[in-house]
Amino acid sequence: MGTMNDLAPAREFLRQQFPAGARVLCAVSGGLDSMCLLYFLDTWGPSAGFTAAAAHFNHQLRGETADRDQEFVRTWCAERNIPYYAGRGDTRALMASEGLSMEAAARKLRYAFLEETAEREGFDAILTAHHADDNAETVLLNLIRGTGSAGLAGIPAQRGNLVRPFLQITRDTLAAYAADHHIPHVEDETNARADAAERNLLRLEVMPLLRRINPRAAEHMSAAAGRLREMETGLEDLTARYLRAASCRPGRVTIPLGKLAEVPEFLRPKVLLGLFDLLGTGRRDIGAVHLEAIGRLWAGHGNDARISLPHGVTARLAASRLILETLPPPRTRAELVMGCPLHWGGYTVTLLDHRSGEGVALCPGQAGERVAVAPCDGGARLTLPETHGGGRTVKRLCLDRGISLAERESLPAVYVGDRLAAVWGLGVDLCFLPEGDGPCRFIQIMKDTEEKTYEK
Repeated sequence: MGTMNDLAPAREFLRQQFPAGARVLCAVSGGLDSMCLLYFLDTWGPSAGFTAAAAHFNHQLRGETADRDQEFVRTWCAERNIPYYAGRGDTRALMASEGLSMEAAARKLRYAFLEETAEREGFDAILTAHHADDNAETVLLNLIRGTGSAGLAGIPAQRGNLVRPFLQITRDTLAAYAADHHIPHVEDETNARADAAERNLLRLEVMPLLRRINPRAAEHMSAAAGRLREMETGLEDLTARYLRAASCRPGRVTIPLGKLAEVPEFLRPKVLLGLFDLLGTGRRDIGAVHLEAIGRLWAGHGNDARISLPHGVTARLAASRLILETLPPPRTRAELVMGCPLHWGGYTVTLLDHRSGEGVALCPGQAGERVAVAPCDGGARLTLPETHGGGRTVKRLCLDRGISLAERESLPAVYVGDRLAAVWGLGVDLCFLPEGDGPCRFIQIMKDTEEKTYEK
């Protein structure tokens, strides 16, 4: 049977984190976990000098059921004279306006409410009821999606003023605690459906299988995540040392390539992610594929090379420096990095080693030849199959095809080294045409509003 001693890790953790007299705001959904946390703080808290209040956020996702949960928490708090704060927000509207998933939009609204309430009312911390099983599920989700050591470190016990005292306590322990102390709660009916969310599938089907291997699987996974988080703290300190070499100004972060070369390979992803933090865009949606693309950018490319990244960020090389910027890049010559999209003018241009989609195919070329996109030079010459071996200026070819000056200036021209190889909408120079369907370099070109193609 559960006893107060079952929650000893939470008591010890809170005593270490806060002095007597601390005022804490408890996030309460009405579910079993958060009701246990509120009851625990209300019963044990006063003897340790803690004053607790409840905060409930209505996400307006489940109609009358959501209103029922809100009223349940309000009534229970009123019966026990616990200060209570309520908020609500339109989760679906935020999903539509910012393109977020339901989970991400709900989390954003909920934590904004909690932070605002804590600051306005002068609370020392916000407490949530995340526990060892939540932590194990988070580690598994991150592992499945692809993650580094930070993702394997799971949920932090504390981040800023957000504190999670139950991370060493299992869901079964909390259920026993609730039964022993007759703690009421409400159930979200979607929690019983494995198809309602990825986390539900893990909790209902995957974790029971892991417990057949080891009944304490969740505890062990959560403990391992905690040890990794301690290691992460040390790595973050080391990362911060390397990031001191970066210079920042609004919309731009710059770091010398020589300093990046000094970073141990295992730590480079953390340093690169730190650059996104310094830029102000944050690291959300920046995955391993983007970090690998940045690595390819500085590996053997010149100062004209650029790639496009999430959040409107452009990464480029200049004066032996890596630059990340959110400023609109000028429509100038830009070297292409294999497999890395580049937003150039009104187009997205990607250099590939195979045909894919629509674009311009060039002969394979020699190793080390650099391919670039640049503004169309009207005086440059192209020799096209229809010109019967005679070169003509880009200006003349555009006039023959009824392409206006404004349209011509917006066309991406493809260069191999310093030689004009192709112009989008005109064709590929005879010297750079591939043989039939054989090997080629393929420059995929997509208009930002619609795809167009030109291939010879």
